Amino acid sequence: MHRLTVDLADRSYPISIGKGLLDQLEQFAPYIAGRQVCIVTDDIVAPLYLERLTRTLDGYQVLPVVLPTGEAYKNWATLQQIFDALLAARHDRRTTLIALGGGVIGDMTGFAAACYQRGVDFIQVPTTLLSQVDSSVGGKTGINHPAGKNMIGAFYQPKAVVIDTDSLSTLPQREVSAGLAEIIKYGLIRDIEFLAWLEAHMVALRGLESEAITQAIARSCEIKAEVVAADEREGGLRAILNLGHTFGHAIEAHQGYGQWLHGEAVGAGMVMALELSRRQGWIDAADFQRAVTLIAAAGLPVQAPAQMAAEDFSRLMAVDKKVLDGQLRLVLLQRLGEAVITADYDKDALLATLSASAK
Repeated sequence: MHRLTVDLADRSYPISIGKGLLDQLEQFAPYIAGRQVCIVTDDIVAPLYLERLTRTLDGYQVLPVVLPTGEAYKNWATLQQIFDALLAARHDRRTTLIALGGGVIGDMTGFAAACYQRGVDFIQVPTTLLSQVDSSVGGKTGINHPAGKNMIGAFYQPKAVVIDTDSLSTLPQREVSAGLAEIIKYGLIRDIEFLAWLEAHMVALRGLESEAITQAIARSCEIKAEVVAADEREGGLRAILNLGHTFGHAIEAHQGYGQWLHGEAVGAGMVMALELSRRQGWIDAADFQRAVTLIAAAGLPVQAPAQMAAEDFSRLMAVDKKVLDGQLRLVLLQRLGEAVITADYDKDALLATLSASAK
């Protein structure tokens, strides 16, 4: 088992990575203050893992909340179902929420925990590759708004992250590719050696070979933990974790949440960020092609939806969270393995990138 720590002083927490962790009470008990536990999951994950985790928590008062599946339900109405269940079961301030599922469940459960009785504890148990390497770590929680993704939420850290790699065995290939998008991102923004390792092991990763996928998850979590510890609330450095996300969030909003998986949109969005970096003269054509080839090898789209015009991107990107004082900041690459967040880019080059991607 791998064990990492997100170092946030008195709010530090462990990330445990290994096989069979859902069956180990010791992964959970130290982080549950009272006797009440609410497991929030969705109607795909519940039949697979809810009973198993409930058995592990035998002796606690376990309240299951099963939500509809998908990004389309990451909204106020679905969030309210969590509050309704907690109040009906009279859960108090010592309750612990457990997010059992992918990124949507993790984000909503964390936001519910931040709000319920002004803040209760929660534990992340991510079951998708994407949530294991990204959304379960770092304390970003929230819901979507029709005008923009993740625009309503809170920074609220979990007490622990428990990653049982066995849960990946039930993951569709499309979801595996979506998770690989975030893993590739870490290599592009911060670790060129990891990027080369990904190139050499992509077939094994897509096949979910145990040693390779565990190593990829561990290194991804290490990088994210380092960045979050340095900049918890995204005042500067942490924003580099959003490579491709500004373009990707625009794709998700335009297509309708859930039509493109988040990782698929990030894959196409990273290609757009790479293209703009190339137009800026920061990376050359060979590095651009190297990165695009890796993204494609992961089974990800490398072009935006054909029906999206440059004007669609501009409109939707205008409500991105990285807009400050009317200036859209973008995460770009100065070279492979080194990212920068900047508003100092050629606006004509951005328009050309949007127009090229919309063809």
